[in-house]
Amino acid sequence: MEFETVIGLEVHAQLKTKSKIFCGCTTAFGNPPNTNTCPVCLGMPGVLPVLNKKVVEFAMKMALATNCAIGPLNQFARKNYFYPDLPKGYQISQFDLPIAEHGWVEVETGGRSRRIGLTRIHMEEDAGKLIHDEREPVSYVDLNRTGVPLIEIVSEPDIRSPEEAAAYLKKLHAILRYLDICDGNMQEGSFRCDANISLRPVGQQELGTRTELKNMNSFKNVQKALEFEVRRQRDLLLDGGRIIQETLLWDADRNLTNAMRSKEEAHDYRYFPDPDLVPVVISEAWIEEVRATLPELPDARKRRFVEQLGLPEDDAVVLTSSRELADYFEAALAGYANGKKLGNWLMTELLRLMKGEEALDISQCPVSPENLAKLLTLIDAGTISGKIAKTVFEEMMLSGQDPETVVKEKGLVQMSDQGEIMTIVREIIAANPEQAQQFQEGKTKVMGFFVGQLMKQTGGKANPGLANELFVKALTK
Repeated sequence: MEFETVIGLEVHAQLKTKSKIFCGCTTAFGNPPNTNTCPVCLGMPGVLPVLNKKVVEFAMKMALATNCAIGPLNQFARKNYFYPDLPKGYQISQFDLPIAEHGWVEVETGGRSRRIGLTRIHMEEDAGKLIHDEREPVSYVDLNRTGVPLIEIVSEPDIRSPEEAAAYLKKLHAILRYLDICDGNMQEGSFRCDANISLRPVGQQELGTRTELKNMNSFKNVQKALEFEVRRQRDLLLDGGRIIQETLLWDADRNLTNAMRSKEEAHDYRYFPDPDLVPVVISEAWIEEVRATLPELPDARKRRFVEQLGLPEDDAVVLTSSRELADYFEAALAGYANGKKLGNWLMTELLRLMKGEEALDISQCPVSPENLAKLLTLIDAGTISGKIAKTVFEEMMLSGQDPETVVKEKGLVQMSDQGEIMTIVREIIAANPEQAQQFQEGKTKVMGFFVGQLMKQTGGKANPGLANELFVKALTK
């Protein structure tokens, strides 16, 4: 039996406001436990929440960027449940009147583009954080995160593979970063998701029993966890077993899921409108005012790079995958007009040295866009070879110096004197008569051997184009 995978994702994104959603406490990450708190976010009796207008505007930006319809009237509701990190005993969220609904984003996997629907985007406050002591059976609560503004982005069950789920997450992550409304730091919990996954026989319309995956803090882990769960559910169904609706945790060390809790029935949160917060009325004029502040988004920037700069589609996808990388590329382009060559250097040399899953965030890169442009200009001028340029670039990454200074201090100027290079060429030919004979018999691939010997003797400083020319001249003669 063939099965179809059905995945829906619930993404929580912390908004980059300076203060919390209903009080004036700072949202700064990393402060001592329980210092970013006040009577409002601690849920003390008699306090009243006051809505942060910037949260609404940030949510509107994401709604517009993902083709959602913004509701003219939306309302906050109390989501009631008890948990030690929820001091009020309820979470202020949105229920039947969210800020936005019915959107979509385009994702590309395997050379194919698909539209993934968004059910809704709603605003809510974050809960606190429990810290479990591994040495003793106790837990500590840190309420700094309580009241930090979130938007929850709920997809339709339109995702059909773990690879597509990762692509969808990356697209949302990029849009949030382009809008500059979320820092997207998955390690700090600023961008996190829960995944609902089920399998059904191909052709069946009814959805299968789903499981919910939690505790995934990277795109790679999301994809790996979903791949594992597809295999687990498929094997169970083929063996005649039954999928249990439950919440699972992903164990990244052992690459498997563990049951967290049974979820046979939906939890009754007893939603009702928050009596302390009036409904939010959003006018068309306000929507247009926010729309006017939107930056160029990833898909539009990618199209421009392809159409105006002549970049290959795959290169444009990489170069626009983060706002910082695209900004860096365009800043360097102002000093070096060859977009294809510049893009290649960014994607190979720069991202190779900026290792790790967060490689596309190059805001802390020690090599400025202007200095990268200068380095490529030195290659084109014949001052240094492409091989030497890589050495220069590595030194620039370490020191932050401009390329001219590195070339001068390290004595890396390319050898382009014909007489000097020809002397070495003749010595190499004389020392390798067998290879010279092979070349004269038409085995031209041996030229790589000769040039390699020359580069070895000159420390890579010889002009490779001139070296090839002089070897051909000497060997033919």
